[in-house]
Formats: sequence, structure tokens, C-alpha cells
Amino acid sequence: MRVYIIGAGPGDPELLTLRGAALIARCPVVLYTGSLVPREVLARARPDAQVLDSAAMTLAQILDVIVAARDADHDVARVHTGDPSVFGSTGEQMRRMDELGIAYEIVPGVSSFTAAAAVLGRELTLPELSQTVILTRAEGRTPMPEREKLADLARHGATLALFLSITLLADVVEELIPAYGADCPVAVVHKATCPDQQIVRGTLADIAAQVKAAKIRSQSMILVGRVLTATDFAASKLYDPAFTHRFRRGTARKDGARDAG
Repeated sequence: MRVYIIGAGPGDPELLTLRGAALIARCPVVLYTGSLVPREVLARARPDAQVLDSAAMTLAQILDVIVAARDADHDVARVHTGDPSVFGSTGEQMRRMDELGIAYEIVPGVSSFTAAAAVLGRELTLPELSQTVILTRAEGRTPMPEREKLADLARHGATLALFLSITLLADVVEELIPAYGADCPVAVVHKATCPDQQIVRGTLADIAAQVKAAKIRSQSMILVGRVLTATDFAASKLYDPAFTHRFRRGTARKDGARDAG
């Protein structure tokens, strides 16, 4: 018996991985986050499967279902949205399964931050502009570790992807402006890849007002950084004809030298 912790992706059921789809179709027990997982994903479950919504369950109740499945020697598809390794509340489940001696496996999914970048048509890492993406959240009911305060992370000037922070957007703006500047581009993507997806583009100066006007209050990714609008950035060495790497030998420069791979 094994519990498969499956990332169902950001919303579009076609972004579920082939392995995730196969496991949902095979497992006798499917335990899913009902407030977020698309119904089309659950439709893949076998007709005789026990399909349970965990949205109203406590951790203890979730574990009761898993223990009962173990006792019946039934595999469990534990279906989360996005990728279960990022803000998925899976760590506490795995800790309890370790204590109970229950085997589990994580099946990755498409995260909402990569889905948001995709629908915006942007690369989040541009040469000599930003080569780092920080995945974080604003401090709310869940406190942030002392060294991970948003204002401190902002000092890096890296591309930011903020989860679970849309209701704290005014606080986010206040903490980021000193480091990024009021003119820094921001994009808010609500329910990326879903039929009712919304995109709001702006700057740190005006994004909070725009989001309020759009009445967006949940399920949104906030992306912050100059990469969102930049057109004047350095070209990658990858396609430079003078650049040598394992699969291509670069052309000689005028000084007779070649770039190292």
C-alpha cells in the first residue's frame, strides 16, 4: 500500500501529468482538495473508487482515511493543486505518515507560479537582469521565519512569486516599494489556466487599486520584477555562435581564442 501525493496542476485538467492521471485512475481511494481540484481530474477515478473531499477535514480525519486504506491494503491518490512541494501543506501529512510507517510518494505537478508566467508569456529569469526567482508569501496568520521577512527578501531585487498573499496586497506593496521602486512591474494572475482566469498588470504604485477594482480576493499568484516588461536584456550565451559547450563547438573569435564550455 502506498499514498501518492499528486500535484494536479494549476487548474487546467490537461496540465495534470500522465503519471498523476494514471494513478488517479488506478487507486481505490482518492482524497482530494475539493475547493481547488477541478472536477474533470476526479472524473478519471475508477467507478468503484472511494472519492472523498478533504476540504472540510482536519489532519486527523485525513489520516483516519489513510489508515483505513492501509488496513484494507488500498493505495491512495492524495490529490493537491499545483505542485505539492510548494505551499501544499503536505509536510505535516508526510510527517504523520512517517510516524505511522505508511509509504508515500510525491508526484510533481505544474505550480501556479510557472502557470502564471506561461499565461503572461514571460520568462522569469533573464540574463543580467534577474537570475533568481524567490517563492514566498506575505506574512499573515502564518508567521514568517525571522530571516524571511518580505522587506528583507526584497533587497535581493530578484523576481518574486508570492503565493497566498492576494488579501495582503496593500502590505506587500508597502514592503516592496523601498527596494523595487514604485514603478516596478507587477502582474496578478487569478486562477491561471482556468476558464475564469483573470490577469491584472500594473506597477507597485497602482496594482492594489487595480486588483480591488477587479474584485480579486483569492486564488491568485502575484509576480513582481523587471522581467515582466523588459525587452532590453542581454542575450543568452547558449545560442552565441562563439560559445562552446558539450553539444556544439564555438566559432573562433578574431583573437583566435574560443569560449570555454
